[in-house]
Amino acid sequence: MKAILALEDGRTFPCQSFTGPGETGGEVVFNTSMTGYQEILTDPSYSGQMVTMTYPLIGNYGVNSEDIESDKIQVSAFLMREYQNFPSNYRSTSSLADYLKAEGILGIDELDTRALTRHIRNAGAMGAFISTEDLNPSSCVKRARKIPSIKGQDLTKTVTTKAPYYWTNGKPIICKPATTGLNKNVWKCKGEKLSVVAFDFGIKYNILRCLESRGFEVVIVPAWTQAHTVKAMEPDGIFLSNGPGDPEPVIYAIETIRSLLGYVPMFGICLGHQLLGLALGGKTFKLKFGHRGANQPVKNLLTGKIEITSQNHGFAVDAQSLQGKNIEITHINLNDNTLEGFRHKELPIITAQYHPEASPGPHDAAYLFDEFKAMIKKKVIV
Repeated sequence: MKAILALEDGRTFPCQSFTGPGETGGEVVFNTSMTGYQEILTDPSYSGQMVTMTYPLIGNYGVNSEDIESDKIQVSAFLMREYQNFPSNYRSTSSLADYLKAEGILGIDELDTRALTRHIRNAGAMGAFISTEDLNPSSCVKRARKIPSIKGQDLTKTVTTKAPYYWTNGKPIICKPATTGLNKNVWKCKGEKLSVVAFDFGIKYNILRCLESRGFEVVIVPAWTQAHTVKAMEPDGIFLSNGPGDPEPVIYAIETIRSLLGYVPMFGICLGHQLLGLALGGKTFKLKFGHRGANQPVKNLLTGKIEITSQNHGFAVDAQSLQGKNIEITHINLNDNTLEGFRHKELPIITAQYHPEASPGPHDAAYLFDEFKAMIKKKVIV
């Protein structure tokens, strides 16, 4: 079915839909991963975005119930050069097209993804509109220009959990105290396992798998949970998750994090890293086209080693803005020298802009979960 992709700057691309008729809009971005499309589709950090895969052939291994990172598809559209409608993999239970259709998400192929990616790299990520019904370029460009910018939007509130829950044996289980309030009695294994409150700004399942595999008992709370509630729970550590969009409008989380600084060890990744930077008095800015892929090189300044990392973010913390705030920069991106991680020189705080849990991607940075555990154990023993 013929379709058109129109960008807000006037550029248009002919393409086709392999999921049937439809229209949608959002910020158009690109991901350089060669595999892992199901994890990408279900990553809440992509909320409000149309994702273009730079790898040319997508869909060849189908989809399954195990490779998901949230309870639904999060992207507003999925764009590729060539869709493979005949998957071949022993784990496959369905085709990518059927998966997208079931959730009403447009799948687009026969698109010149190289030209689109080059355009985004030169002009920056921007609003876009896709239609199979209105194929008039000028009309679609006008509709693309009406797409609200991600900058200034609080997208966290659209993806966060509505109620607290446990992560037990690889599955979410709603907390019964959700209606009566959270307190120190919420923990089922207090004294046996280290307890962690994880703020859900758009958390990925594999983060929770990584925390559980380190022996943590984890309770996930909504993004708007206040500091007094967390303190009433008396956790051993606090985790700040990934999430979509601009961190600056998430004022309620920034204020809560600021109130919790130094309370217990804290680990923030992706949006959590950015929110920690803002809580400590730093500033953030929007990257031209962001970092999205499973092959981003990062240098660990503490060890001198290079890590290949999985990333998905369009905003970054301004490293200069953290000067004089007792912060040590620990990681930098080798493509553009942007800040990828820091730690506080006095308080038990570590961060990573990238995704140490990967999924998809390499496991070079998985050690950060072990560092978080070591930081908590040191605090608990003291």
